[in-house]
Amino acid sequence: MEGMPYASFTSFATKSLSFASLSPSPIVTLRQKSQKNTLKSVSPRKLVICASSASSSGSVVTLLDYGAGNVRSLRNAIRYLGFEIEDVQTPKDILNAERLIFPGVGAFASAMDVLVKTGMDEALHTYIKNDRPFLGICLGLQLLFEYSEENGPVNGLGLIPGVVGRFNSSNGFRVPHIGWNALQIAKDSEILEDVGDQHVYFVHSYRAMPSDDNKEWVSSTCNYGDDFIASIRRGNVHGVQFHPEKSGDVGLSILRRFLQPNSRGTKNPTQGKASKLAKRVIACLDVRTNDKGDLVVTKGDQYDVREHTKENEVRNLGKPVELAGQYYKDGADEVSFLNITGFRDFPLGDLPMLQVLRHASENVFVPLTVGGGIRDFTDANGRYYSSVEVASEYFRSGADKISIGSDAVYAAEEYLKSKVKTGKSSLEQISRVYGNQAVVVSIDPRRVYLKSPNDVEFKAIRVTKPGPNGEEYAWYQCTVNGGREDRPIGAYELAKAVEELGAGEILLNCIDCDGQGKGFDIDLVKLISDAVSIPVIASSGAGAVEHFYEVFTKSNASAALAAGIFHRKEVPIQSVKGHLLKEGIEVRI
Repeated sequence: MEGMPYASFTSFATKSLSFASLSPSPIVTLRQKSQKNTLKSVSPRKLVICASSASSSGSVVTLLDYGAGNVRSLRNAIRYLGFEIEDVQTPKDILNAERLIFPGVGAFASAMDVLVKTGMDEALHTYIKNDRPFLGICLGLQLLFEYSEENGPVNGLGLIPGVVGRFNSSNGFRVPHIGWNALQIAKDSEILEDVGDQHVYFVHSYRAMPSDDNKEWVSSTCNYGDDFIASIRRGNVHGVQFHPEKSGDVGLSILRRFLQPNSRGTKNPTQGKASKLAKRVIACLDVRTNDKGDLVVTKGDQYDVREHTKENEVRNLGKPVELAGQYYKDGADEVSFLNITGFRDFPLGDLPMLQVLRHASENVFVPLTVGGGIRDFTDANGRYYSSVEVASEYFRSGADKISIGSDAVYAAEEYLKSKVKTGKSSLEQISRVYGNQAVVVSIDPRRVYLKSPNDVEFKAIRVTKPGPNGEEYAWYQCTVNGGREDRPIGAYELAKAVEELGAGEILLNCIDCDGQGKGFDIDLVKLISDAVSIPVIASSGAGAVEHFYEVFTKSNASAALAAGIFHRKEVPIQSVKGHLLKEGIEVRI
């Protein structure tokens, strides 16, 4: 989760967009107002954690949100579990907490800077020294270690021996580590009791490794190239590298276990057989305004979303919030919203789409991605908005990742021409602030057949199926503006460039296959997934469960996305997963 220094982030986020005022790193507390403690300075090297079986209950959860990412998801999960939310403002609020949750989001250095400047670090030391109930999430776990190599070394809180380092991508594993992976339970962790061999959702580029020095802390590990620390427990102190608020029913059960010890919810996770990183099945919702002004989910046929009727109306396949909720219940691993016509001139003025995100995130506890119009722009009044400001509003509305399309193409073209990273493109700015794991680049290419690979300056490949005139080769030309404009850059060159500029994932579409139901373009997916070290999502063309098996076995795609076959109920998500499971492909069930 690489990010810019906090001072630089503040300069972006405090412009007049009515964002919540920036305050220290997100800290959530469940507290009873009658309890009072005093602030003490504690040496991080001399802490002694005593095991305790004491438990307590409360009903108020306080969230301190400094705006660096999607903390709304945790808010929604806590509310869903029946707790009210307040905002904590001072170190004393930490000391008065009955139960403390630290959902760290953003960069290690900026989070530590805020903790130190506000005295929160000393409060945390005191709180944890007294063996008070604590849960750190993602960065909230990493900050407990001695230091991080992210833009560093940067000192952490020093509570747990060890270093937070970056995953090694040289061994063939894609970085960031994005997706649903399995836990290996090392000891009684209390809050993981209901996990039951299920997958949980990870999204990170840095991790801490187990060692003899920290083994007494480690409650579970996860394998991704090497075994890394997935969770810790010592007494009443817990920490998880994954995101329980994005791990479906499994994650909710973990949060419930922490917030209400010795209690069970009415719905426990189904027992699974998780053993490694699962292939993801993603539901995509193309959202646009129809001719009546209603926001609807539609689906294109080679990017044409209008019915071939006399009225020529926009194809209407349902309401976005309702469909997102249904796909979550059906087992979708992620839900992606793409606004294909909205906010072209004024992204932040598209209140209906922001409301869709806010409402969907209230009951959908898997990752949400949103794309469409995310770029720098100037409104009709001459007011300039940076792409970071636009992305910030989406994150605060419930998005976990944002998808950039045309703007990334222009940035890649400029980078390949100049060989200079200016740091000014939307892709670079958002990646620098929120980390590359929060940035998806959507690529929209079309196949151009060739008689010889030497006929074009871009990467060409021998295709599995010859062209209409017997051509044996093709290159994939990228487009912008919803496929309406061709650009002088190939999909291969674009993918390599955006990875260097800070993309954490690629959503790979194919105009030729879109809406055809004949399968993914395996030649294209293999070309791109072999070319980059970040995850690739295959999109366009799925029409049967066999198509998902084919793309996962014939390419290195990390995920496969579909839209129309899910909207029209032609192929249920559980049928896709059932087929993959039957064929030996690891999926989340």
